Amino acid sequence: MIDVVLIEDDPMVQEVNRQFVSMVEGFQVTGIASNGKEGMELIKSKRPDLVLIDVYMPNLNGLETMTLLRAEQISVDVIAITAASDIETVKAFLQNGAFDYIMKPFKFDRLKMALKNYRNYNEKINRLENVSQKELDALLLTLPQENSAPNQLPKGLHEVTFKKIYAHLKNTKAPLSAEEVADEIGIARVTARRYLEYLEGSGQVILDVTYGGIGRPINRYIIKG
Repeated sequence: MIDVVLIEDDPMVQEVNRQFVSMVEGFQVTGIASNGKEGMELIKSKRPDLVLIDVYMPNLNGLETMTLLRAEQISVDVIAITAASDIETVKAFLQNGAFDYIMKPFKFDRLKMALKNYRNYNEKINRLENVSQKELDALLLTLPQENSAPNQLPKGLHEVTFKKIYAHLKNTKAPLSAEEVADEIGIARVTARRYLEYLEGSGQVILDVTYGGIGRPINRYIIKG
């Protein structure tokens, strides 16, 4: 079993996340903390494999906690689950080695995908004593190269369009909406949205949700990493 510690200050969200984790085979929650300070103590005592952590918390926020984990060289993997959508926070977590970054509100399928990816990675890397370049590439190079596409795209998605969208996102290096991608590449907006949702669902881009003047959410996407 993969042991998980939750660090989240909202009791309702704590329970939802606990239930979600328990629904994924191979994972169990071994501790829950309400802030970063409690979380650090729990991590040191429980020694979990994985931590799911919020950003906005009292007594050490999520980013401060992760920075402290790395400074103290505590060996634990981290997935951020938070409403923080500003790119600086996203970059800071990824630079500190976060395995994944999930934005609230999220669906169970998104967390399930993150946990399954983590489990697969964990199983593969723990079987190795020494590693070849080919084996390391299979573990780390999860993003397609600029001039390539995945071996199998879902039905209705085409390689040429996929390459154009992926390359455009990679070259822009800023969050873009489906409308912006469509206008800049010259495709229909509904088409751009389908490819972007596929990229987000497969973990290749990060969803950045912002709100317009009347509170309408705007989904923008940025290349992961």
